Amino acid sequence: MSIEIGKIYQENCIETLARMPDDWLDMTITSPPYDDLRDYNGYHFPVEEIAAGLFAKTKPGGVVIWVVGDRTVGGNETLSSFRHAITFQDAGFRVHDTMIYAKNNPIPSDCGKRYRQAFEYMFCFSKGQPAKFNPIMQVIKQEKAFKSFRITKVGRNDLAHNHIAPKERKVNNIFYYNVGTSSSKDKIAFKHPAIFPEQLAVDQILTWTDAGDLVYDCFMGSGTTAKAAMLNERRWIGSEISAEYVAIAEERIATHLRNRKMTAAK
Repeated sequence: MSIEIGKIYQENCIETLARMPDDWLDMTITSPPYDDLRDYNGYHFPVEEIAAGLFAKTKPGGVVIWVVGDRTVGGNETLSSFRHAITFQDAGFRVHDTMIYAKNNPIPSDCGKRYRQAFEYMFCFSKGQPAKFNPIMQVIKQEKAFKSFRITKVGRNDLAHNHIAPKERKVNNIFYYNVGTSSSKDKIAFKHPAIFPEQLAVDQILTWTDAGDLVYDCFMGSGTTAKAAMLNERRWIGSEISAEYVAIAEERIATHLRNRKMTAAK
């Protein structure tokens, strides 16, 4: 089998993984359709087979960013997130970091005798020690460096200015993002029921890869990973079993490429 960079394969990701040579991917970033929270045309994914396939196809030092949460059924959380983490660990990956994707504006809901659910896990599974790490840094005032651990914003561009003798430190592993219509300017993306924020994809891609590296999304959905990769000079490839979602992602990517061409021509 051959495989083409910059293409979304409309098929089960197991089939796409079979096309790839071993030790090929620098990074995978995705959010799987966990716990049947939304209708993905009846598709149920075999997490054990996917974890094994990703381990075989990921380069030594490569990573998988797995964005996942848990459903609550009858007052009992499924703990699918941690079951997935154990499955990836059993496949040979390290659980390198357990990050939190916190939602600034979660969907209002009546949670009964529970606090409102406002986060998902972002597991970083690594094949050995990660080969790349370009952390998001935050500038802090030297005089406050050891007096306060309060951080007001998290983001690659949220750097403080005009400090005397500034110091830098890595941000914490809790990342705050807007969700819903404020998570992207691409209206076409919201034809998909569950996009993750563009900035989330950008932050993780910049952290764990360098320019020219290859990024894969095994549940491409609305094409967020592809767009984030193109914006930051990474190569990409995707899988998506739904023809409807492939059409959405391809339209979104084509629009981005047209806009980029028009901007370059000015």
